[in-house]
Amino acid sequence: MTIHEQELLDFMKETAYKPMTYQELEKHFGIEGAAEFKEFLKLLNLLEDAGKIIRTPNDHYGVPERMNLLRGKLQSHAKGFGFLIPDQKDHGDVYLHANDLKSAMNGDIILVRVTTRSEHGGRMEGEVVRIVERAVTQIVGTFEDHDVYAFVVPDDKRINRDIFIPKGGYQGAVSGQKVVVNIVSYPEGRSAAEGEIVEILGHKNDPGVDILSIIRKHQLPEGFPDEVMAEAEAAPDSITDEEIVQQGRRDLRDEVIVTIDGEDAKDLDDAVHVKRLENGNYLLGVHIADVGYYVRENSELDQEAYRRGCSVYLVDRVIPMLPHRLSNGICSLNPKVDRLTLSCEMEFDAATLKRVRHDVFTSVIRTKERMTYTNVKKILTATEEEPQTELKERYADLLDMFGLMEDLAMRLRSQRMKRGAIDFDFQESKVIVDENGKAVDIIKRERSVAEQIIEEFMLIANETVAEHFHWLRVPFLYRIHEDPTQEKLLNFVQFASNFGYTVKGKGNSIHPKALQTLLEDIRGTKEATVISTVMLRSMKQAKYDAQSLGHFGLAAEFYSHFTSPIRRYPDLVIHRIIREVLNGGGHLTEARHETLTARMPEVAQHSSERERVAVDAERDTEQLKKCEFMLDKVGEEFEGIISSVTSFGMFIELENSVEGLIRLSDMSDDYYNFHEQHMILVGERTSKIYRIGDEVKIRVTRVSMTEHTIDFELMDMKPRSGKGIPSSFGGGKKRGGFGDRAGSIDRGGRGGKGRGGSASGSSAEGRSRGGSGDRSRGGNGPAAAGEGKRSGADNRGGASAGGRGGKGRGGKGGRGGFNSGVDRSVVGIVEQANPWRIDAPDNGRGGKRRGRGGSGEAGAGGNDGGLAASDRGPGQEAGGAPGQGREQLRGSGSGSRTDMWGLPIRGGGGQGGSGRGGAGKRRSEGGGDAARRKNAAPSGAFSGERGADAPSPDGSGAAPGKSKRKKKSGGGGNATAAFVRKNRK
Repeated sequence: MTIHEQELLDFMKETAYKPMTYQELEKHFGIEGAAEFKEFLKLLNLLEDAGKIIRTPNDHYGVPERMNLLRGKLQSHAKGFGFLIPDQKDHGDVYLHANDLKSAMNGDIILVRVTTRSEHGGRMEGEVVRIVERAVTQIVGTFEDHDVYAFVVPDDKRINRDIFIPKGGYQGAVSGQKVVVNIVSYPEGRSAAEGEIVEILGHKNDPGVDILSIIRKHQLPEGFPDEVMAEAEAAPDSITDEEIVQQGRRDLRDEVIVTIDGEDAKDLDDAVHVKRLENGNYLLGVHIADVGYYVRENSELDQEAYRRGCSVYLVDRVIPMLPHRLSNGICSLNPKVDRLTLSCEMEFDAATLKRVRHDVFTSVIRTKERMTYTNVKKILTATEEEPQTELKERYADLLDMFGLMEDLAMRLRSQRMKRGAIDFDFQESKVIVDENGKAVDIIKRERSVAEQIIEEFMLIANETVAEHFHWLRVPFLYRIHEDPTQEKLLNFVQFASNFGYTVKGKGNSIHPKALQTLLEDIRGTKEATVISTVMLRSMKQAKYDAQSLGHFGLAAEFYSHFTSPIRRYPDLVIHRIIREVLNGGGHLTEARHETLTARMPEVAQHSSERERVAVDAERDTEQLKKCEFMLDKVGEEFEGIISSVTSFGMFIELENSVEGLIRLSDMSDDYYNFHEQHMILVGERTSKIYRIGDEVKIRVTRVSMTEHTIDFELMDMKPRSGKGIPSSFGGGKKRGGFGDRAGSIDRGGRGGKGRGGSASGSSAEGRSRGGSGDRSRGGNGPAAAGEGKRSGADNRGGASAGGRGGKGRGGKGGRGGFNSGVDRSVVGIVEQANPWRIDAPDNGRGGKRRGRGGSGEAGAGGNDGGLAASDRGPGQEAGGAPGQGREQLRGSGSGSRTDMWGLPIRGGGGQGGSGRGGAGKRRSEGGGDAARRKNAAPSGAFSGERGADAPSPDGSGAAPGKSKRKKKSGGGGNATAAFVRKNRK
């Protein structure tokens, strides 16, 4: 009898199960024979190594969750703390203090013991018990030589400890060079991680090194292995008639079929045709390259495509999922050549536009023309002044079909809007680089009628295929977008009511149609940007799943990704299933059904993770190049609008989509209170009000190519028009003042070249390449930290981790409030054809949480308002750590405390650690008793006087009453070098 992994795990998860020895398990499962027993022991060892089961000290086996342990992935923050994202989907995140991480690093698979819970059991805090699997084995960073030793400062700020390089291991590297380091030993206590240099990329200022560093940072593959290229080279250049007949493909080579793509697209994976039937109905055909025919399951090509997950579209290059021999060759639907395809034909009633018939089948096509968005737009929008005579003559035989396409697409769109799909209309841009990779311009992208045509056709094809195979009950991959949490929806409804708008709903549920109605109501108004942005952030992130759970943003019950198999692995997977089902007469064999059912969840999760990596890399390169573009514009003045208001300043977006921060420390005319409910800053003395959507004039003051951030200063403010600010404001939580910034912003980015992946923008998900990454922006926030708010997708706002006490008041510190920024990439709101619009927002984890507080840049807590999952501050996860803010359980306290001047501190507050503060300093780990959050005082804030340079606390920003001074290690070596490095400034 062979015991399967899932069978063993299910048995151990049963309520009645008590930990058993391997002998007891052997007896329970009736294992007989030496060979069978050996396989069973191997299974136990494999599951133990993977952290899926635990062996106790007395050799009893059980699952982690039955032993007060959780298995999951670590998402660490630049300030040192982290969160466990549990494998159990229904389990909340667990906050992990910096001193409880052991040597775990971002992305590691870990086992965590929950140590404290909030009063109502929702928010948890824990400690790492075991590191199951290392995610970070290589690090990219800047080399710094210190004669007797050297360090590499990681580019990834979530890795907050430098990598120690021993003397003699420099490999010729010199200070200022970007290098790739293999980790030899991981950090333990005060000892830094130790590494060896394996590649020198070049000096950080050399052309091309910046993008190359980002590629290495995200461990993106560049070239393909030899065995993969050999398989690609073996692919045929053409298709024979014997192949077509043998496979029983429907011959559509006489149909008038065209591709419509961007001018620079080379991998054409979809083609369309529309015609009127004799009964007056529309017939729409969507034909997708049959990539699965050439990329066989478990082949070298397939395994490499799985590892990559999707194509990555950086500013100056594309890292494809498949070799160019396939993606630009035999799989690309190039004009006037035979190509193998999977087709979805749909017939729509001319009067009601109801889909009355559909068919999914294998086919062969020969496209008539390779059309571009620009030319199709010109043909459809021709006027008497611009008749486009030359284009119309060139494509005379296609003009009627283009008109029919526009008619059908606009009616499909209207129908989709009526059912409640959400259509965000954010302007996106593209960075133009020269031959040396230097940013020379930023241009706005246009979503014309041509893009909308393809978008609608891909959307309806994706929906049709998803529904068809859902009812066949075969294993499949779906694109899902779950409903927003009630808490976030109610917060958004309350926010919209501040502007006089009512969102209709029953009880605590709101249909997406009510949200789309609101978007239509606010279109063209001053508050349109404000409300639509907050709405976007209140939603979850679209992802892949083996179950069809619906798509909230599209108001679709069934949705999948079928239309981009050249650049998305999930599309390739379902193409194989579709062909297998079609060839099997509409069903799969029982064995095949069981195999695919077991594999689909893994493929879905891996594909979602790879999509996030691609988006992060795209975001990083776009933000890098935008900073490079603004580098020579320091001192120049521009007009822009306030795109986000936070407790540590305002983010301003310029006409060219570049975004920068005006810090409260630079607003010296007044002290400003941040009112979270209304998302505004109000001056104490002048009563000046700043809110999202206001037009302002700014001057560029600083561009950091290291942090990829831009600083502005306010020149003047244009008069506000439109609806006024509500007359009553909530209590302000943040003093303005002159603290440092500590922000981390994730905002939408580019859609990229061509189509595929997740696009951004309207409420539909279709074909466009999943583009836009988030723009990451960091900085230091003013004064004390305090209460943060996570909202929506990977949000802009970021962490105001406190900086110096400066002129800001201490006390409870400000709310992290509104993290602006839209994750314009990974979600599911518009996908095809429009590679630069919002795909759908996200991050279901979160809500309003109180940050750990702490003044000083060293603090881990700070004002982490609205961060993405990877950038969250303490207490900002779905189940935030206990002992934070007003929901903290009050402990017995730790005695009276004094500040740096020996004066007593009133009203709680966090602890002062030994981390060094000061703007620009690298964060130092807190010391002493700061390690144990369960003893922390209720308020994690430093209470100091305005105008004083308060010292910054330890990495957490909160600690027990007494701050224990760290002793300098006298042993030298790695630990000493780490200490010297961290305090050398």
